[in-house]
Amino acid sequence: MEKWLVTNKKADFKGIGSRFHIDQVTARIIRNRDVVEDEDIRCFLHGTLSDLPDAHLLMDADRLVEILVQKVKKGQKIRVIGDYDIDGVMSSYVLWKALTRIGAVVDVAIPHRIEDGYGLNLNLIEKAWEEGVDTILTCDNGIAAINEIAYAKKMGMTVLVTDHHAIPFCEESGIHREKHSLADAVVNPHQQECRYPYKELCGATVAWLIVSLLYEKLEMKREETEELLEFVAFATVGDVVALTGVNRILVKEGLKRIHHTENVGMKALIAQCGLLPEQINCYHFGFVLGPCINAAGRLETAKLALSLFQTRNETEAIQMANRLVVLNEERKQMTFKGVEEAKHLFEEGDYEKDPVLVLYLPDVHESIAGIIAGRIREYYYRPTFILTKSEDGVKGSGRSTEEYSMYEQMCKCSALFTRFGGHPMAAGLFLPEENVEEFRRQINENCPLSVEQLQPKVHIDVPMPVDYVTDALVREFELLAPFGKDNPKPVFADRNLRVSRMWVIGKKQNVLRLSLVSEHGRPVSGIYFGDIDAFLEYIRCQFGEDALAKAMHGRENTIRLSMVYSPKINNYHNSESLQFEIQYYR
Repeated sequence: MEKWLVTNKKADFKGIGSRFHIDQVTARIIRNRDVVEDEDIRCFLHGTLSDLPDAHLLMDADRLVEILVQKVKKGQKIRVIGDYDIDGVMSSYVLWKALTRIGAVVDVAIPHRIEDGYGLNLNLIEKAWEEGVDTILTCDNGIAAINEIAYAKKMGMTVLVTDHHAIPFCEESGIHREKHSLADAVVNPHQQECRYPYKELCGATVAWLIVSLLYEKLEMKREETEELLEFVAFATVGDVVALTGVNRILVKEGLKRIHHTENVGMKALIAQCGLLPEQINCYHFGFVLGPCINAAGRLETAKLALSLFQTRNETEAIQMANRLVVLNEERKQMTFKGVEEAKHLFEEGDYEKDPVLVLYLPDVHESIAGIIAGRIREYYYRPTFILTKSEDGVKGSGRSTEEYSMYEQMCKCSALFTRFGGHPMAAGLFLPEENVEEFRRQINENCPLSVEQLQPKVHIDVPMPVDYVTDALVREFELLAPFGKDNPKPVFADRNLRVSRMWVIGKKQNVLRLSLVSEHGRPVSGIYFGDIDAFLEYIRCQFGEDALAKAMHGRENTIRLSMVYSPKINNYHNSESLQFEIQYYR
């Protein structure tokens, strides 16, 4: 059972509400997101592109732009090298599109997930040199490619890095020192000397800021850079960076533009997913369109996704978009099978006592190990590593919980790995097959998590009776969008709701509708999209078979529930009504 926690940060909610003409509940939600000062609240609610920090503050940005301009003028060949995920594809497209527009001799290389691995590598550099490339321009990678960049420089190439990942470092006499490559320019907001105030950018945003400076230097229309914001927004959501500050503004602006997109490939992908451009929101970026882009990099090559956005041929775009959708369906099936295998292994393999799960699934495709790890982490609420067999031994991906610093704990058993890396919430690793069980033993022996920390937590914004909720308040919550990392959709809680009727609906019988009555007698409509069998079994255990049967037939019963909910306005047959989506219950 989840532990319900009410977020209880203090502020003058009445004053905030009055100054910004919002409900005190909305003010509390904003404060819960650690937005405190009036200027920050204004920007959170109504920020525009004019509120973005000056891109000139990015360390090395002006130098990088100057080098690019000179290379373009001389007609020297530039190769953009990206990555195989959403952010890598979108940042590659942003740079390619802008450089093509200014007349550069430019192409794009994206590493193959299995054959090349992540980021810049010696094979890509040698190929670039053999094909007469003068300048390598990275995006969404490059900051850690110190040896690879040294090799490219030895070959006589110019190397420009745009990236957003953590800067590699070493400890010397207790002093934290950044490692620097020989690149001609490095633009990454995480560099210690970088004065750009907002650090949590994705790779596509760093690329777009460079494009903005490039167009400014060449005295080109700023509006042309804004046409690229739909790709920046897509990458920001897809890379799961914080939807705060700069990112929040860019996603809002990008969504406005994708609703009227002129990109042939984007239109085709949206259509193949059964949507219209004006419908697109963050959910579609993250869970409908985005997985299609990632599926290409997982199962074939991300060049397919990039080519989709580069093409101007509608027939070609439809064919490529359809291929991406098919690949994503294959990925879904593979993921489902892998998750079921992982659950079976957990149940059969005496893993119940392990606070950290290390599950070895040799036959699972290595490209989906991270997705499976995330699903198992959610299911059992434990840090999870999924290991698969690869050509060089065993490869794994880990996904963590908020209380467990995964990379830090892996450092304690680093001798077992051939290679590893990551951060507190996710990690990747390689190790010999004979070390798998020893890894499981050591990572669990070193685990600092308490029993309480292994309990899922639900963070409630406001304990708000359903009686307080109005259509106007729910519409006001739209000011808080877009929702995502560090700005989750607000959730509320109410208790002692009487169930007057329950019934199952949907073609797959996978939705539960509920007629509820509040403590003050207000009838409200509830809906639940979770595990219906588990919900009904919980009611049966708590209140008895008779009470459940009466509720399912709309008769008087003894069922009373507390719920964590999210209110929304349901539009059905042009009739609008308040609906309360139940997230958790007890």
